[in-house]
Amino acid sequence: MSRFQIKQLREEKNMTQAKLAEIINIRQESLSRIELGRINPSIATLEKISDVLEVPISRLFKKN
Repeated sequence: MSRFQIKQLREEKNMTQAKLAEIINIRQESLSRIELGRINPSIATLEKISDVLEVPISRLFKKN
């Protein structure tokens, strides 16, 4: 299970996985694995995602 809520935030912006991956310059497959919790993104990638989605990095993480 993913500890991120990137997918939910991305969908709120009506953005496809392919578009977000293109903007932050990673492969769509990598973004999919991040959203599914299969790989951990770097801080730099989290910063890019938060910038594009216009949220603080802390919003990318699910609350327990």
